[in-house]
Amino acid sequence: MSNLTLSIDDTLLKRARIRALEEGTSVNAVVREFLTAYAGGDPTEPAILRFIERATQFPASSGREGRSWSREDLHDRAALR
Repeated sequence: MSNLTLSIDDTLLKRARIRALEEGTSVNAVVREFLTAYAGGDPTEPAILRFIERATQFPASSGREGRSWSREDLHDRAALR
């Protein structure tokens, strides 16, 4: 990870630190999030969203009523296509 040096008005930085503290974060994290959004977002985000979308399509669960899938369900390769 690289370091970045910025010149920021002292009063502005103080206000930013106070707000970040109130939000349970840091000025560093706020700037990192802004630059990520500004530069086009996290490159892994589309893959994560595809994974979540795919995972919600399968009814596998270990919810209140216990396992709702069988060994055959887990090894059904045709369902993955």
